[in-house]
Amino acid sequence: MQEAVALSIEGMHCGACVRRVTAALGKVEGVQVNFVEVGSASVTFNPEQVTVEKIAGAVNKIGFEARTEK
Repeated sequence: MQEAVALSIEGMHCGACVRRVTAALGKVEGVQVNFVEVGSASVTFNPEQVTVEKIAGAVNKIGFEARTEK
């Protein structure tokens, strides 16, 4: 079963930021990156493998602030 989450990401300013976030999310097991653009990301994930908190944590770990979009 797959779920999707949209993240709002603060601190992204350029294409290099997009590449860093894409790479970080791509390393999280159970996550498929749908798209990343300056300020946001959309991912599909397997909730049996990973939580939304862990996904956001991967982004936060590289210096950005991620939270789920309402």
